[in-house]
Amino acid sequence: MINMPRKSGKRSESISYLEERLKALEDKLPLPLIEELREKVKGIPLSKDEVDKIVNYILQEYEKSIVEPGEAVGTVAAQSIGEPSTQMTLRTFHYAGVREFNITLGLPRFIEIVDARRTPSTPMMVIYLDEEHRYSRKKAEEVARRIQYVTIENVAKSINEDLSSLSIIIELDPELLKDKGLTVDHVIKALQRLKGETIVEGNRIIFSSPDITDFNKLRKIRERITSLKLKGIRGIKRVVIRKEGDEYVLKTEGSNLAAVLNVDGVDPTRTITNDIHEIAEVLGIEAARQAIINEMQSVLEDQGLDVDIRHLMLVADIMTHTGRVRQIGRHGVSGEKESVLARAAFEVTVKQIIDASIHGSVDELKGVAENVIIGSNPVPIGSGLVKLLMGFTPPKKEVETQHGGSS
Repeated sequence: MINMPRKSGKRSESISYLEERLKALEDKLPLPLIEELREKVKGIPLSKDEVDKIVNYILQEYEKSIVEPGEAVGTVAAQSIGEPSTQMTLRTFHYAGVREFNITLGLPRFIEIVDARRTPSTPMMVIYLDEEHRYSRKKAEEVARRIQYVTIENVAKSINEDLSSLSIIIELDPELLKDKGLTVDHVIKALQRLKGETIVEGNRIIFSSPDITDFNKLRKIRERITSLKLKGIRGIKRVVIRKEGDEYVLKTEGSNLAAVLNVDGVDPTRTITNDIHEIAEVLGIEAARQAIINEMQSVLEDQGLDVDIRHLMLVADIMTHTGRVRQIGRHGVSGEKESVLARAAFEVTVKQIIDASIHGSVDELKGVAENVIIGSNPVPIGSGLVKLLMGFTPPKKEVETQHGGSS
């Protein structure tokens, strides 16, 4: 409860000034707290100085209350994330019945994030379109065609080996060619990258080469033809168009952020990927930090779990504060602790102690794990963080009383 003394002043001016100050606090204080403050001062005439004092006092008290001095925030975050994570299910998610378009969710995805895996098991992107392309499905399809990686295998009915003539016979599918915005000429142009001769018979192409002298070489040439690029961005295997609200959005199987951001029709300010390392390389470490928070929050919310975002922010900060994305493990955060005993307590105990002995390492005993191991020092968290110093002044010698007698 905040009791305010009633003061005289220009009421309308003070109200507008209060609203101005409260609006500036929207990114610093929770909205319910701002609303409560607004209700408390309603009808009370305040000067600008009084408004400033009240707002600054509340902001100062709120910032003090965010975390108590000495609180074990790391342990609280680990418990707050770890306990509900045991309730996650091991499952994958399918987009609208498209069976080959899977996304890893639940515990496997959460482990991928905190382990900072170099490549997600199911990389994907959500591609937002610019003003010109986002409201028309036809224009969205044009962008999708520019993005989806298409090989000869994707537009062929069959690719067979003719052993009698040592040639490759490609039967093209006219409907697939039309769907991908391609023609037979595109396929012929791609085949020209290989040394050989092409014969076109409608939708049938026969490829032969003087390099094909036996069955093994024929098989290798067939594999190369199968994977020849016709169009699109490498790594984007599939693109699905979805309508979200009044705009069309592209969702992809596979990821290539750097290349996609340069495609005409893509909105680079909103397009995202679930590949954390790719974000760090293309957009920087701060973007990667935010992506870690968003990905962890998305996994937890999908499972119906409520974890305070501050715990997730702490994990993301620890993973990225060195300027690179590190895993929570012996090859990352835990393995790079300064304390020898803390590293030894986590994994490969004997190796850590031997390495420390060889290098003459010194443990300053500043953390929790090492002080628990030693047992003689208070753990430097909570009340153990406080060091009491008492200044001792020896008492002065008693002087003889004014009567000169002895006591």
